[in-house]
Amino acid sequence: MLGRLADLAAAHPVAGVLATLACAGLLALAVVLTVVDVREHRLPDRLLLPGVAVSALLWVAAFTIAGPEAGGVGAMLRTLAAGAALFAGYLLLRIVHPPGMGFGDVKLAGLLGLHLGAAGWAHVAAGTMLAFLLGGVGGAVLLLTGRARWRTAIPFGPFMLAGAVLALVVVPAA
Repeated sequence: MLGRLADLAAAHPVAGVLATLACAGLLALAVVLTVVDVREHRLPDRLLLPGVAVSALLWVAAFTIAGPEAGGVGAMLRTLAAGAALFAGYLLLRIVHPPGMGFGDVKLAGLLGLHLGAAGWAHVAAGTMLAFLLGGVGGAVLLLTGRARWRTAIPFGPFMLAGAVLALVVVPAA
């Protein structure tokens, strides 16, 4: 993601500021959503829905202002398509097995898809895979330590957020 931020800032300083604000907003929201999901097993709409709207607006504005030098319309469309794709994929999981996925996770997937999509399709794939990998390892640790049983509900939002942030930090820009 640092490469994407640098590209946007080089193309136009305002675009760099908008993209940095989007990333900072995601990090702040990630902390709050993680705490809420661990404590209450829910991801509130009052946090998620404005997060999605503001993130989409910031990324679209950043790519629009930056123009072709930073990907322009193609990058903007990829960002929105990734948000929609992750939302749809998680919605499908929710429809197939409702007890396994909360609707807050579905909305969070849309939010994370925007940010991962802004970085690139490799980030979308890595962030999604890391979420499930971290969730599986976390669940296994809870089972092995006796802190959970097979039917225990484990909040998935923190694993989704960790996977996305890890992908944004570790996966190199294409």
